[in-house]
Amino acid sequence: IEEQYRAKGKNKDEVPVNEFRQECRDFANHWVKIQREEFKRMGIEGDWDNPYLTMRFESEAIIAKELMKFATSGQLYRGSKPVMWSVVEKTALAEAEIEYHDYQSDQIWVKFPVVEAGGTDEDSTAQLLDAAVVIWTTTPWTMPGNRAVSYSSRISYGLYEVTQDGLPEDNWVKQGDLLILADALAADVFKNARIEEFKKVRDVSAEDLGAMTLSHPFRDLDLGGYQFDVPLLDGDHVTDDAGTGFVHTAPGHGADDFEIWMANAKDLETRGIDTTIPFTVADDGFYTKDAPGFDGAQVITHKGEKGKANKLSIEYLKQAGNLIGLGRLKHQYPHSWRSKKPIIFRNTPQWFVYMDRDIDGAGDTLRARALTAIDNTRFAPASGQNRLRSMIEKRPDWVLSRQRAWGVPITVFINKDTSEVLKDDTVNSRIYDAFVQEGADAWFAEGAKERFLGSNYNADEWDIVTDILDVWFDSGSTHAFCLEKRDDLQPNRRVAGGDDYVLYLEGSDQHRGWFHSSLLESCGTRGRAPYDAVLTHGFTMAEDGRKMSKSLGNQVFPQDIIKQYGADILRLWAASCDYSEDQRIGPEIIKTSVDSYRKLRNTLRWMLGSLAHAEGEDVPVADMPELERLMLHRLVELDELVRQAYWDFDYKRVFHHLFTFMTVELSAFYFDIRKDALYCDAKSSVRRKSALYVIDKVFNCLVTWMAPIMPFTMDETWTSRYGEDACVHLEQFPAVPTSWKDDALAAKWAKIKTVRRVVTGALEIERREKRIGSSLEAHPIVHVTDPELMAALEGRDMADIAITSQVTLSSTPAPADAFTLDDTTGVAVVPGLAQGKKCARSWKILPEVGSDPDYPEVTLRDADALREWDSAHSAA
Repeated sequence: IEEQYRAKGKNKDEVPVNEFRQECRDFANHWVKIQREEFKRMGIEGDWDNPYLTMRFESEAIIAKELMKFATSGQLYRGSKPVMWSVVEKTALAEAEIEYHDYQSDQIWVKFPVVEAGGTDEDSTAQLLDAAVVIWTTTPWTMPGNRAVSYSSRISYGLYEVTQDGLPEDNWVKQGDLLILADALAADVFKNARIEEFKKVRDVSAEDLGAMTLSHPFRDLDLGGYQFDVPLLDGDHVTDDAGTGFVHTAPGHGADDFEIWMANAKDLETRGIDTTIPFTVADDGFYTKDAPGFDGAQVITHKGEKGKANKLSIEYLKQAGNLIGLGRLKHQYPHSWRSKKPIIFRNTPQWFVYMDRDIDGAGDTLRARALTAIDNTRFAPASGQNRLRSMIEKRPDWVLSRQRAWGVPITVFINKDTSEVLKDDTVNSRIYDAFVQEGADAWFAEGAKERFLGSNYNADEWDIVTDILDVWFDSGSTHAFCLEKRDDLQPNRRVAGGDDYVLYLEGSDQHRGWFHSSLLESCGTRGRAPYDAVLTHGFTMAEDGRKMSKSLGNQVFPQDIIKQYGADILRLWAASCDYSEDQRIGPEIIKTSVDSYRKLRNTLRWMLGSLAHAEGEDVPVADMPELERLMLHRLVELDELVRQAYWDFDYKRVFHHLFTFMTVELSAFYFDIRKDALYCDAKSSVRRKSALYVIDKVFNCLVTWMAPIMPFTMDETWTSRYGEDACVHLEQFPAVPTSWKDDALAAKWAKIKTVRRVVTGALEIERREKRIGSSLEAHPIVHVTDPELMAALEGRDMADIAITSQVTLSSTPAPADAFTLDDTTGVAVVPGLAQGKKCARSWKILPEVGSDPDYPEVTLRDADALREWDSAHSAA
C-alpha cells in the first residue's frame, strides 16, 4: 500500500491511520484468498477454512499480550542504537528484511592529524605529532558522526614518509607527509594516493597508538562543532585485509562502532571526552543540527537515490587538506526487501529486548535460554543448529520497534517525567480485551490513551507509544496464538503431554527470520523453544544453476507446471531433490519427473487391474512360493526404511527406494514373472492366490507410503480400489509383520537373480538379432559352474523365473562361444529355441501341448485351469 501511495505521489501520513490500516487489511485479505487456493492446488494439507492469520483480532490481542510479558518482566527497554534504516519507508529494519545488491559507493582515504602523542622521547613524540592516521571508508556521509578511530593491537603499524618529489600541484599528498598505516596495506594506500616513492621511518606500536589523540578532519574548517578530541580505540573488529588498518568509528552509524564506543565509554569520560552519541541523520535522510555545516543535505532521498551528503563531505575534506585518495567501489550493499532501495545505519530511539540481562532474578538470560533451547532442538539438516547458534551467540539486543502504521502496536505507556514503562496488569487486560473485540485498531482510535489507562492514572502524565512491532515478532508469536490456542493442536503437543512433535519448516534464510524470532519470543516468555524440530530447505535455481531472474527469462512458475502436468509432477520433482541444497528446475528436469511419474502410474494401474480379480485371498505365508515370501521380506525392509526416512525428513530417500522397487523389483521382475500365473493358473491355484495376496499387501503399502509425496494420484488410486468414500489420507501406514523378514531367503534369491540377469542378457541379443521374437520362444542352456549359484537354483523353475518356455541347467563348463557377463563369473548361456507346440493360452512352447484330449491346444497346466473354469460355470 505504501508503494502504491508513493507511485501516486500520496503521503500516507496525511491519511487517518485507521483508514490506512483498513486498506492494508483489505490488501492482505485479497492475497490470503489467492494464496489459499494456490496452496490447495499444490496439494498442501491444511485447515483452509480456519487458517491462522497474524491480523485476526484474537491473534493481534495475543501478540500484544506477548509483548506486554516482556515489558512486565523488565526485558523490554527503550534505548538508542544504530539500526538499519530505510529512508524510503521511514522505518527501522531487521536483518531478515535486508537483501544485498550490487551498489557503487564513493571510497575515500582520509587523514586524522595527531594532536597528542606519547613517544619514548621528545624526537619520536615530535615526529608523531607531525603525522596523521589514515582511514578508509565507503560512507563519506558518516564523517560528521565520527568520534573515534579504531585499530588492532594484533596488527603491525608503521610511520611512513612520502619521498617522491615533483608531485603535481593537484596531488593531495605532498612530499614529506608522514602517514601512519598498517604495514600490510601501506603500498596499496600509497597507490590509491598516486604516490610511487615512500619509505618506512619507524614502527608504531600499539602502545604508541593507545596514547595518541587525533583531531577531527573538519576541525580546522569554519563549520563549528568539530573541535572535540578523537581517541584511538583497540578493537577486535579491525583487520588488515583491506583499507588502511584503521577504522573510522561513528558510533551512531554502525554496530561495531557502537559496541567499541560503549565498551570504552567509562575510560573516555575520565579523559574528559563526551561519550554522547549524536543523532546526525533524521528519519527522512536529512542531516540534523548534530552535523554542523550539513544543513539541507540529504544522505538518501525519499526515492532511494543518493543525496548531496557524500559530495559535501568530500568537498569539506578537500578544503581541510585531509583527503588523500578518492575512488569508486562496486560492492554488495544492503537494500530494503520491500522498496529495493539502499538503506543506511543511523542512531535512533528504538524498543529493544535485552539479550544478556538477568530475567526475573532467575539467574539466566535470554541468550543463555536460547542457546540451551537450540541444544534441545532437532535440526534437519544438522548444520542448521550451528548456523542458528552462531547467530544467537553474536547477535546484539533484539530491536522490536518499527515506524509503520500497519501492524500490532507496541502497547506501552511511558511516564513523561521518569521515562519508566507502565507495568499494570489491569491496564494490560483492558488492552487485551479490546483487541480481541476490535483488533489492534483500538490502539490508534481517538481517546485510546484515556480508555486504556482508566481512572487510576492521569493521561496527561503518560505518553502512548505509536511504534509497531517488527513483523518477525508477530510471526514469532505463532506458537502463542496458534499452537497454544487451537483445541486440535494444544493438547497433542509433547510439551503438553501429547505425542505430536512441533516442526517449523522454512527456507534457510529463516535462521535469521522466523526460526530466530520464534526462538527468542518463546524463550523470553516460556524459557524454551516453541518447536521440537526445525527443517530448512534451499532455494530454486534455473536449470543451468543460475539464479532465476526476469531479465534472463529463466523463471519457472509452479502454477505453469501444475497447469501443464498436474501438481503431483511438481511434488515428485521436489521429493526427488536434495532439498537441503539449492535445487535446479527447468523443462528438461521436469520431463524427467514426468517420465518417472508415468512409470509409477503404470505400475499402479497394472496392480489395480490385477486386484480387480482378487477375492480376499488369504494364504498362510508358510505355504506360499518362495518368490512371494521374497516380496513380503522386501516389504519389511522397505517399511523400516520408509518410516525412518520420513522421520529423518529424507523424502529423496523415500522416493528413490520406492521408485526403484516399483520399476525394477516389481514391474521388471516380480510382475513380469507372475503375469503367467495370474493370467493362466487355475483360480484355485496357491501360486495365483499367493500372488494376489502379495500384490494386495504391496499395493496398500505403496499407496499409503507415497501419499504424502503424490496426494492427488494416490487418492485417485485408493478410491479406484476402495470406492469414492475412501480416503488414503485418513489411513495409517499398514503394519508390516516383522515375521515376514527372511534374510536367508533374500540371500538365496540374490544368487538366483544373478543367474537370471545373465540369461536375460543372452536373450536380449537373440531378440536384437531377430532369432526370437518373445523370450517364450527360447530354450537356453544355462551352464552354472559356481556351486553356490547352482545350489540356489535347485528345485526352482528357472523357465518360470527367466520367462522362457524351457531352461536346461548344466554344471558342466560352457563352450567358448557361450554368452557371459564381465561382472559375473560361473554362469554362461547357450541360446536355443524351444521345442514343441505353442500354447494358445499361455503362448509357451512345450512338447506337452496337445496331450490333453479335452483341451488339445494348451499345456496341461492350462487344460486344468480351463477344466476348473468350465466345471464351475457349468454347475452354475
